[in-house]
Amino acid sequence: MCGADVVNEAVGAAAASFPAWRDTPAIERGYFFVTSNRWKKISIGSANWSRANTARHSPKRAASPGAASKMSNTLAGFRRCSWADTLENLAHGVDCETVLQPLGVCAGITPFNFPAMVPIWMFPLALACGNTFVLKPSEKVPLTAVFLIELLEKAGLPKGVLNLVHGGRECVDALLAHPQVRAISFVGSSPVAKYIFETGTRHSKRVQANGGAKNSIVVMPDAGRTVEALSTAAFACAGERRMAG
Repeated sequence: MCGADVVNEAVGAAAASFPAWRDTPAIERGYFFVTSNRWKKISIGSANWSRANTARHSPKRAASPGAASKMSNTLAGFRRCSWADTLENLAHGVDCETVLQPLGVCAGITPFNFPAMVPIWMFPLALACGNTFVLKPSEKVPLTAVFLIELLEKAGLPKGVLNLVHGGRECVDALLAHPQVRAISFVGSSPVAKYIFETGTRHSKRVQANGGAKNSIVVMPDAGRTVEALSTAAFACAGERRMAG
C-alpha cells in the first residue's frame, strides 16, 4: 500500500525517463508493441496468460483469451497515435502544419473487474504517443498488473518509462496532486470518478474519468432467445462487467 513517498519515487522515475522516450521516433515507439511482435509474442502468446488472468481475479478462464484478443486489437492502431496533418496552400502562400507533442508523465487508475484489459486501454496508447506512465491498479487485484509489467520488462521496455504503484486513497491522492503528473485516466465507480475529476482538474491536470454504468435491455416481440440473452448479458464475466445488462 504505497504512500506519497513511493508515488513520488515512481513519478520521478517516469519524469527522468521522459526526455529520452519523447525523443524516440514515434515509429519506433509504436513498433515496440506492434511490428516487432515482442509484446504480442510474450504476453498474448504466453501459455500462462489465461491461467494468470483467471487466477489473479475471477473471470472464467474461457473469457481470458477474449481479453487478450481485444488487447491485440487496441495495440494494432498504435502508429496512428502520433500522426499529424500538413495542409499545403491552405490560403494563398499559407501552409498549415499540425504537430502533436506528448504531455509528459501520465497516470492510470484502474478497476478490479478487468485488471488487464483496462490498463491496456491506457498505458500502451500513452507510451506510443511519447508519454511516460504510472499505473495504479485496484488494490483488490494487484498481481495482474505486476504480471504485465514483468512481461514488458522482458520485452525490453526502457527502465522508468512504465511504473507501477499499489494502494488505496492515499496513493490516488498523491497522484492527483503531484505537480509532475500531467494527465489522469480513470475507470471505476461513479462517485470515485467524480472525485477523481474534481480533484485532478483542481490541480490543473487533464482528466478522463469513466464512471460505472449499466446497459438497458429492450425485448422485442420477435425475440427468440430472451432468457439466454438476458442471463449472458447480466452474469457473464462473473457479473463483473460495469456495462452488464
